[in-house]
Amino acid sequence: MIDVPKYHEQRILPYTPKQLYDIVAAVDRYHEFLPWCAGSRINWRKGNMFNSDLTIGYKIFRESFNTDVILEPHARITSIYKSGPFEHLSNFWAFAPAGKGGKQCAVEFAVDFRFRSGLLNAAIGLMFDEAARNMIAAFEKRAQAIYGAS
Repeated sequence: MIDVPKYHEQRILPYTPKQLYDIVAAVDRYHEFLPWCAGSRINWRKGNMFNSDLTIGYKIFRESFNTDVILEPHARITSIYKSGPFEHLSNFWAFAPAGKGGKQCAVEFAVDFRFRSGLLNAAIGLMFDEAARNMIAAFEKRAQAIYGAS
């Protein structure tokens, strides 16, 4: 059996928790800056929750999935998998003030999943860590574009 891809990273970034939270919460903008994100939209919002569709694509692979997203303003964002090509998917972001004056953010990101397709698991497994690192870098680059370099 192929191992389930898992990724966990923590970083201190030179932005406030609110600034980074706002970028991650804007799921409908992901297609503008995330590698391999071919489409992103928010279907509905209710209080601190919304439902979104994401389409990921890389070379010959293209898959869409649906999640409910729970927002804990400026602190945490959790995605709950609803439908798509995964057997399971879990993902969260956490944000906490760091450094002097709260001008930095301790950001934590974790994702784990398994596709229903063994072929997709094998293909993704080969490049998963690199893809996850590139995704984190894309959020950091987006913060630099919006809020300026550190």
